Amino acid sequence: MRLPVSLVIITLNEAEGIERAIRSAEFCDDVVVLDSGSTDATREIAEGCGARVFQEPWRGYRAQKARAVELARHDWILSLDGDEALSEDLQRELRGRLPQIVSGQGASAYEFPRLTYNLGRWIRYGGWYPDRQLRLFDRRQAEWRGGEHVHERVQGKAGTSWQCERIDAHLLHWPFPTHAEQVATNNRYSSLGAQELRARGQKFSIGKLVFKSWSKFIECYLLKRGFLDGLAGFVIAVGAAYSVFLKWIKLWELERSSKP
Repeated sequence: MRLPVSLVIITLNEAEGIERAIRSAEFCDDVVVLDSGSTDATREIAEGCGARVFQEPWRGYRAQKARAVELARHDWILSLDGDEALSEDLQRELRGRLPQIVSGQGASAYEFPRLTYNLGRWIRYGGWYPDRQLRLFDRRQAEWRGGEHVHERVQGKAGTSWQCERIDAHLLHWPFPTHAEQVATNNRYSSLGAQELRARGQKFSIGKLVFKSWSKFIECYLLKRGFLDGLAGFVIAVGAAYSVFLKWIKLWELERSSKP
């Protein structure tokens, strides 16, 4: 049985995972894919799965996700990324609860723990889990907010008495087919992070560059027990520290380039 819920996904070259994402939420009777210029078969695959596919220029994460919500036919939104999918347990949970939820017998939004597969294993430590994601919400009471570049999130609209509940079944995530792609993603996000720091008025210092990078490794590998994920946990902690290093050195570059 299909339910009055819109699945919305923003994409750019997600041919590898888009069908998995859509098929995991077949109880949604509306599927919106907002693509920003894929050069692979993302759009064709999505259309073959019954999605309404739109192609529009990239606006930034928050604005792009907000636009995808605007294109939905229903007020209840299930928002996924192209490299995510609902676990079988989460599918069963939502099929059972959604009839009551969409009829108003529940909260305004729901969040799920996200479990990520990386470097050959499911990652459960180092700050990567439970990584709760608010992805099911009533757009009349909640919306995408956050920075223009990174850290977008769903929050309640002003003047609403919205409530968020947790569902314990997993949202699954396959972000990096290869480690090279993880390195490229860290490089891209560190650039966005540097822009966000500058927009907030942060200033570069060598102390911040060294301390924040080193403390990030300690946080991920020791305090958040990344060592329990074996070699993958060590690689992830090093990558997280280097990403912080890149973010601050790129802020330094931005400051230098703005000087006369």
